Amino acid sequence: MQRPKLVFAGTPDFAVPGLRACIDAGEVVAVYTQPDRPAGRGRKLTPSPVKQAAMAARIPVEQPDSLKSAAAQQRLRDYAPDLMVVIAYGLILPRKVLAIPRLGCWNVHASLLPRWRGAAPIQRAILAGDAETGVCLMQMEAGLDTGPVLLSQTTPIRADDTGGTLHDRLAEIGARVLADGLRRVIAGESIHATPQSETGATYASKLDKAEAKLDFSRPAIELERKVRAFDPWPVAEAEVAGERVRVWRAEPRGSGPGARSAQKPGEIVAAGKHGIDIACGEGVLRILKLQRAGGRVIDAADYLNARPELRTA
Repeated sequence: MQRPKLVFAGTPDFAVPGLRACIDAGEVVAVYTQPDRPAGRGRKLTPSPVKQAAMAARIPVEQPDSLKSAAAQQRLRDYAPDLMVVIAYGLILPRKVLAIPRLGCWNVHASLLPRWRGAAPIQRAILAGDAETGVCLMQMEAGLDTGPVLLSQTTPIRADDTGGTLHDRLAEIGARVLADGLRRVIAGESIHATPQSETGATYASKLDKAEAKLDFSRPAIELERKVRAFDPWPVAEAEVAGERVRVWRAEPRGSGPGARSAQKPGEIVAAGKHGIDIACGEGVLRILKLQRAGGRVIDAADYLNARPELRTA
């Protein structure tokens, strides 16, 4: 077929590589994105990353509060899209919207479906200690991330992956998977849609700032995953000898069933040039980089220079 007429719907940075893939493959007749939101210290209305990329490419931008109204649906219908591509848009697409594009709607989702359907699949995969994750190109239907999978690609979750590094890698993988799907459609190839199994389905609930607090009664390995998953947002928080700090990097030590320190959870086991070791329910969490209120991110050794009374060596 000729270059398809595409409508793209997305909002955050994660969706921008996918928008670029659509621009390369077809005629993007419109971009849908969330309304501008207040951001920064001045709370100035700021366009989404997707809107900024669309404006740079001189593509018409639509920012409805909802797609439920007849007027919003007619506006989409007027673009006469062959296909609508959705990546982290943030609005629910009603059934009537799903039926407007001739080829339906595709979604790029950052997990290996049916595992981690929902809002925060990247962070939930790290928190759970998953060995791998990936991206699925899915034919959308009315359910939440329940549609059949068209294409997918996996990637290992590395021991040093954070929510940020994995986010960026999956965004690029997603763009490649999407580009492959668009190439096949343009070439007239059929793509087999594989229905999702309900076996192994899990839900990736939205991140909550309240989750960021490190509970030292938990195993150290679990807390280290939380530090990585919540980087760059909302950032893990902990109490170190009575001071609330943000924890940016840590490592588990002596973890495993039965690996308990003589100290109570939350107490400092050792503190020196190698880091600050804090007793956990299982093992010890060594804090390597942290941030005091209003300060910058520093090494644990620099923190101890400001609090020399905590040093044990």
